[in-house]
Amino acid sequence: MRTGPILVLFSFISGIACAQGCSDAGFCTMGAMKPDQPFNKKIALKLRTMELSFYRGTTTLTPIIYVATVDMNFSLNSRNSFQIKLPYQTVQGRLANTGSVGDISLCFTRNIYSSDNFDLNLSVGGKVPTNHSDFSTSEGNALPMYYQTSLGTYDVIAGISLINRKWLFATGIQIPLNKNNNQFDWHRWQDNNPDEIQYVMRYANSTNLKRGTDIMLRVERNFRLNRFNFSAGLLPIYRITADRITNFAGDRTSFDARGNEAKGLALSWITTAGYSFSVRSGIKLLVGHKIMQREFSPDGLTRELVSSFTYIYRF
Repeated sequence: MRTGPILVLFSFISGIACAQGCSDAGFCTMGAMKPDQPFNKKIALKLRTMELSFYRGTTTLTPIIYVATVDMNFSLNSRNSFQIKLPYQTVQGRLANTGSVGDISLCFTRNIYSSDNFDLNLSVGGKVPTNHSDFSTSEGNALPMYYQTSLGTYDVIAGISLINRKWLFATGIQIPLNKNNNQFDWHRWQDNNPDEIQYVMRYANSTNLKRGTDIMLRVERNFRLNRFNFSAGLLPIYRITADRITNFAGDRTSFDARGNEAKGLALSWITTAGYSFSVRSGIKLLVGHKIMQREFSPDGLTRELVSSFTYIYRF
């Protein structure tokens, strides 16, 4: 196998991976909302796939997030498939190092219309928490959401996509059903180092966080060659209802101390590049650049750089 084209591909992506990545709560890579979906009427697609991905995300503060994910898709018949994502997440930062199994994603997708010109797919699913977002330091200080490996909520997800040979349009909604048990509030942080307290105060308070509802839109242009494929697009995510936390006084609020409300638009562009070794296997790189971020994000999903490498096997 010739490795030259693959090295060129890696170098290209490394060159543009210098800015900010997307910061959604997981539904942008589920079912009909996934990036870089294939459309080929000449080859019978294998709907059963296993993807092993490795993710690295740097945040607006010191934590760095690493996630290894097994993403499995099973065809139930020619029109229906089921997806399960099993992540393991670690966080390394100034306040602590944490790690555990992340939230589990489940998604059912149905092809509701297919023609030679385009496909229309519908997905419904959800996310299952693996802990209560209540990790703390060895001294007993509650950690911010940046350091949590679970969002701590049960979420309902739905989406629809239209795909043709050149374009992918997808939209979806994610609705959290409960608040988590995170207890972080910098007012309660115990430390005798004034510099450390100043640093802790940079994190958004997130006590008993109830995330708001997100809607997303993916607009993506695909370029497919013999073995290579590329895509580039925009990914706006709008939090239409505000996050709510319990403040130090014990009141429920959606605002930070500067009056910023925990809702609004986060906008990114996303680029992918892939190489197929054969009909059965291939690799893919993904990089995102943040164009716009919400001012107040107690969920800790803000990122400065997101990149992932994925190996795909079809069977």
